[in-house]
Amino acid sequence: MARTAAPSPRTRRASARRDVSAREWLGGIRLSGFAAIMLGLVVLGAFILVPSASGYIDMRQQIAQAEQRVSVTQDEIAALERERERWQDPVYVMSEARERLYYTLPGEIVYLVEDDLPEDDVEGDPEPIDAEAEEREHDWMGTTVRSIVQAGLAKEAVADEDSVFQPTPDPGETSGD
Repeated sequence: MARTAAPSPRTRRASARRDVSAREWLGGIRLSGFAAIMLGLVVLGAFILVPSASGYIDMRQQIAQAEQRVSVTQDEIAALERERERWQDPVYVMSEARERLYYTLPGEIVYLVEDDLPEDDVEGDPEPIDAEAEEREHDWMGTTVRSIVQAGLAKEAVADEDSVFQPTPDPGETSGD
């Protein structure tokens, strides 16, 4: 019997460094029947569990939203209970009746002052801050819409100098120097 020597460590390292292509690697995989069954069960389990997991996540979101609505409703209930307790106090009821409905106690006289400023103190039109910053009498929105429509319906991209829009002077302005 002939003895064969084991490969030296240098030979092992050289073969380990050799590049392996994907085709060779995939060709070296052997799939047994047991491995195929297990792979099929894993895929089947994923198909079964993914919809139920998404249903679980959706249900948790709905529960969180419902809990939030319940907490808001409980806050509203607490506010209404505080309001109801205030209305149990006769002093609060009396003050609300006086303020809202103008109720008075017997013997009291109520004075309602509608316009308490004399006409001299009421300012008419305020003085303009600047002569150029006065409010114009025309509608800026209508002017803007007309300008957009005219630009869209124009046949030429650039208008002649004669047809350039010239603003009309305000009636209050005086012309000439």
